[in-house]
Amino acid sequence: MRVFHCDHCGNLVFFENVQCVHCKHVLAYAPDLNVVTSLDAAGDSGWTSPLERAEGRLYKLCQNYTNHNVCNWALPADDAHQMCKSCRLTRTIPALGKEVNKHYWYRLEVAKRRLVYTLVELKLPVKNKVDDPERGLVFDFLEDSDAPGATKVLTGHDGGVITLNLSEADDAEREKRRWQFHEPYRTLLGHFRHEVGHYYWDRLIRDAPRLMDFRDLFGDERADYGLALQKHYGQGPPPDWQDRYISTYATSHAWEDWAETWAHYLHMTDTLETAAACGLSSQPRRDDEPALPAVINPVGRGDVSFDDMMKSWDPLTYMLNNLNRGLGIGDAYPFVLSKPAVDKLRFVHETVLRCNA
Repeated sequence: MRVFHCDHCGNLVFFENVQCVHCKHVLAYAPDLNVVTSLDAAGDSGWTSPLERAEGRLYKLCQNYTNHNVCNWALPADDAHQMCKSCRLTRTIPALGKEVNKHYWYRLEVAKRRLVYTLVELKLPVKNKVDDPERGLVFDFLEDSDAPGATKVLTGHDGGVITLNLSEADDAEREKRRWQFHEPYRTLLGHFRHEVGHYYWDRLIRDAPRLMDFRDLFGDERADYGLALQKHYGQGPPPDWQDRYISTYATSHAWEDWAETWAHYLHMTDTLETAAACGLSSQPRRDDEPALPAVINPVGRGDVSFDDMMKSWDPLTYMLNNLNRGLGIGDAYPFVLSKPAVDKLRFVHETVLRCNA
């Protein structure tokens, strides 16, 4: 994620902000400018940005911004749509009769907007199923029914439809499940990144020339998926899973190995972009400690090698974990990457580069 500032007063603002805390101007992310900009009201016509490159442009706020305060994106005033690119990807929202559901919906949309930002920055195809019914992407945010015998909502992907169980937006419930499944990491954003990995497997691997290379690294996806999950949940991961996989869940099936690796790659690119934007570097006092002269930002560029990314990633995660421990909280990056896991991440990197070449 980039670093943003108010265009009226220069105050630091963040991707999720809706108002500058210093000068009180309305804020919105403008995808056409790729920036969180402060806005001036233009009467009933809409909003304008003081940015020089926005001269002559008129904006309107996303309908979910003005009506529900669950979005902070803007779109051109003459756009035929009333909702932004990210909100149009949501097909089903939770029932808003429950007050807490609006809070959960907001959290889901916040995570999805960050996902969409990264996907667009990586130049990956992001179309909804209205614009592209066959290959588009859509999200359903569903909650479990209280009816006796009702089937639980499963978070997952099927043919471009990503379903998120609303309860994942409940911090306590999500942490409970993290402990239940012995996971070191479980976040809303992680769910989005994982499930969209399944979507991009269909788009970029399934019928592509790289399928055989995929099978060489991740395994044969034609293995029975249901039986593979049953075995995983019944027997757990192999004892040497860390020698070959990025997580225990990645051991269950080739599809899950890909999705876990894909999500991890998005973790890396977003974090590296943020660190680079903040000008982060480190100069340890000992030669045997990880040094970080300058963070390599891979986002939006086709000239960054995976090896260069890793040169920044290793010392960055060392720094993040030490900072977290100083605050008395768990490691920000509770992973150890084996060579096979790194090779799989490299494969994802190359797949993304080929997609936007």
